[in-house]
Amino acid sequence: MIDLTVGRAGIDRDRLLRLLQDYGVYLGVAVLLLANIAFTPHFLSTENFRTQAVQVAPVLIVALGMALAIGTEGVDLSVGSVMALATSLISLYLGYGVWIALVAALIGGALVGVANGALVAFIGVQPIVATLALMVAGRGLALVLLPQLKDVRDPGLRSLGTGDVLGVPYLVLIAAALAVLVAFVIRRTTFGRRLLAIGDSRPAAQLAGLPVRRVLILVYVLSGVLAAVAGVLATARLTASDPTSLGNLMELSAITAVVVGGTPLTGGRVRIGGTVAGAVLIQLLTATLIKHDLPPSWTQIAQAVVIVLAVYAARERGKR
Repeated sequence: MIDLTVGRAGIDRDRLLRLLQDYGVYLGVAVLLLANIAFTPHFLSTENFRTQAVQVAPVLIVALGMALAIGTEGVDLSVGSVMALATSLISLYLGYGVWIALVAALIGGALVGVANGALVAFIGVQPIVATLALMVAGRGLALVLLPQLKDVRDPGLRSLGTGDVLGVPYLVLIAAALAVLVAFVIRRTTFGRRLLAIGDSRPAAQLAGLPVRRVLILVYVLSGVLAAVAGVLATARLTASDPTSLGNLMELSAITAVVVGGTPLTGGRVRIGGTVAGAVLIQLLTATLIKHDLPPSWTQIAQAVVIVLAVYAARERGKR
């Protein structure tokens, strides 16, 4: 009788942890929304929702690339530095035309991704070490190219950051389109299935004849390009290139969004819907603390707590 009770308790706990991992992020978003509606003045305004959506767009775009890397049981710590590199390249090449500047920024992100992928796939460096090296090098290169803040006055780039379609900002539309595209790639393409297989077991994927190295390099290239897109959009919104501060701690926000969204750090699974909700959760958490006059440092502490809880839930579920 006692053993049966213990068994049922274990099943109930496992079910609770599963629900927490799969749907806890949506519950968190709902709780924050309700709390802000009740206690934050002027929260239910069109301008506020527009502001929140615009601010979450770069975080979501970076988190999409981070989700791909984590899906392979890796990580990409260089995403913030790639954003800084992208803003430096835009400023450097804007005199040749906005399209040349945009292409240069995306190529810069792709090259960082190639370097990350080569270190991981061919040399065998741990992803956290490889991308940490590129995080330092990328930020340094960005500062060499553009040592200080510089205004961006190009009308085309400015319209990208401030324009809209039927009241929906371009930044939000681009972030939504990329989320749909990445979800399609994960669920409906051979590349997506190979990515998940590598994350589930890289040795098994190699024995099965999958092109593991090629997939890994492409994953980090996509992460770099998405981070560069986020850097471009952030530059367009701010109408300034600031490699000193742009992208600082973005890797923390992206990892938080991915992990609380239900993508396990052990790889083999990617939840894009959860990642979107995770990015929204981080933005709402930040906005809530700011609107109630708490210092920005509290946001970082809150994100750390959220990450620990999410990883704990995943770890406990994996034991059972």
